[in-house]
Amino acid sequence: MKKPHRIALAAASVAALLGNVAHAQSNVTIYGIVDSSVEYINKVGANGDSLTRMPGLTGGQMPSRLGFRGTEDLGGGLKAIFTLESGLGVDSGTLNQGGRFFGRQSFVGLSGSWGAVTLGRQYSMLFWSQLDADILGPASYGSGSLDSYLPNARVDNAIAYKGTFNGFTAGATYSFGRDTVNAGPSPSGTNCAGENASDKSACRQWSVMAKYDAAQWGVALAMDEITGGAAAFAGLTNSDLKDRRSTATGWAKFGDFKLGGGLIARSNDATPATKRSNLWYVGAQYRLAPAFVLDGEVFKLDYKNSANAATLYAIRGTYNLSKRTAVYATAGHISNKGTLALSVSNAATGSNPAAGSGQSGLSVGMRHSF
Repeated sequence: MKKPHRIALAAASVAALLGNVAHAQSNVTIYGIVDSSVEYINKVGANGDSLTRMPGLTGGQMPSRLGFRGTEDLGGGLKAIFTLESGLGVDSGTLNQGGRFFGRQSFVGLSGSWGAVTLGRQYSMLFWSQLDADILGPASYGSGSLDSYLPNARVDNAIAYKGTFNGFTAGATYSFGRDTVNAGPSPSGTNCAGENASDKSACRQWSVMAKYDAAQWGVALAMDEITGGAAAFAGLTNSDLKDRRSTATGWAKFGDFKLGGGLIARSNDATPATKRSNLWYVGAQYRLAPAFVLDGEVFKLDYKNSANAATLYAIRGTYNLSKRTAVYATAGHISNKGTLALSVSNAATGSNPAAGSGQSGLSVGMRHSF
């Protein structure tokens, strides 16, 4: 090949390469939810006092957040992706998740037709398995009142994979240190940083999920396990102790009606007297009018070989003023048995009743998304 021809070929190759780079598409989306409510709760504390408050850990319907989501087209179907998402306490303008700046999600990764691999703070597969079946989801009167881990099922220092193929979704996470924040004891921080050379098993976390979604129905199976460490909260004070949740869920739609339900079986080494428990739930949603949705759910928590148990009932009405703005009202009641003293509301701390007591609540609020 003559030299001019070689130069021309090289120039064409560089031009093609630069053309691919120039055509790479990148974008960043700013999004968020602002949700705030006022709630009334009775029978708080040993004296059975009432409480009226504007809670800040979560809104009445959805936790408030501010997020940044970005993608860059790298060519050949490959994309770089990232998400940075802050949890907000609208009542006082504070950061949730123990004061983390991006406490809800903070990860970077690559995605393609094969799925996505991401690194950082992100959701456990337990969260994704509940997303469609739990009708009330992260609402203030819901599954989080019976198990505070459920709406907070996210972990630090995690590697995650999730891919969807013809309706089937497979996913897994693995964390080297599940929670670096000391704020609690509470879901905001459980003081289990891990990544410790002297105890390589401390504060690890893993989860797996298999999920299938058709147009009108879906099912999911998932498992999530966290490991303890020295000084960790909730009794998981060494790496030999584990807390595992296994779940099966399902949902179905019939026109304007949706039904969802599931079972979460838990084995918690930190509480040997009440190590095993089952949390059942079933809920329904019905669109009564184009702008009005009514939904409700029943939750039942039972501990094996124990008198401890709790049942929660909740019903909610949502009126959509627009595609982005809604007002809502939720009523709930919880019945505790044995030594349990769970509050009807998980929207903030400080509202627990006396052990074995029932409690009712009413929440009215507004939600705006952007």
